Amino acid sequence: MENGSIVHIDYDLYNADDDTLIETTREEIAKESDKFDENRTYKPLIAVIGDGRLIAGFESHLAEAEPDTDYSFDIAPEDAYGERDPGSVETMSMDVLARSVRDPESLSVGGPVEIGGKQGVLQMFRAGRARIDFNHPLAGRTLRYNYRIVKVIEDRADKVTTLLETNSGRDGFEVEFDGDDVTITLPEFVSYDQNWAYTKFSLISTLREHVGVGTIVFREVHEAREIPEASEEE
Repeated sequence: MENGSIVHIDYDLYNADDDTLIETTREEIAKESDKFDENRTYKPLIAVIGDGRLIAGFESHLAEAEPDTDYSFDIAPEDAYGERDPGSVETMSMDVLARSVRDPESLSVGGPVEIGGKQGVLQMFRAGRARIDFNHPLAGRTLRYNYRIVKVIEDRADKVTTLLETNSGRDGFEVEFDGDDVTITLPEFVSYDQNWAYTKFSLISTLREHVGVGTIVFREVHEAREIPEASEEE
């Protein structure tokens, strides 16, 4: 696949050492492995080839992949989430831990911990001491991907719409091209989204790099709403 291609990928991710399913986009695979989550919608991953958001080993394999072809391959830790770093396991007193987290009462062994912007897992606490592992949960593991590119987006307007929906997590955008220039009519929710400014800045770079657009116009429309008249009391 060429860099900048926008694709839909169905995949199953396994721990290659024991063939345990870690993640999947396919409902039937989740059910077969007793990992089905009824609160989740199973659908293909949308990715931009070469944009660096996937792990290095997966990115490099996708660069040589073809649509509608099944692949299965292993990724060594150095091309995935790295080797485990003993220096990323920290021990501290429970008093320090309690002062460093927002809700100390919610802490439990095996549960997540965030300290100073770092995500970790609480491995143990006893005798007034706590041990936290700040390694990525998949660090040190050889991973196995089974995947298939099920769709390649070709139309430019569809590419823009897909990137908008993927980055914002919402739909309702309208896209219109005039040559290489594009006008994007925004759904009204954007006006109340505190993250939109950052999302927009990232989108501008992505659209220019991967879709080749020229001038980008973001258009807000606020429809007039009728205010119902209050009924008169008899």
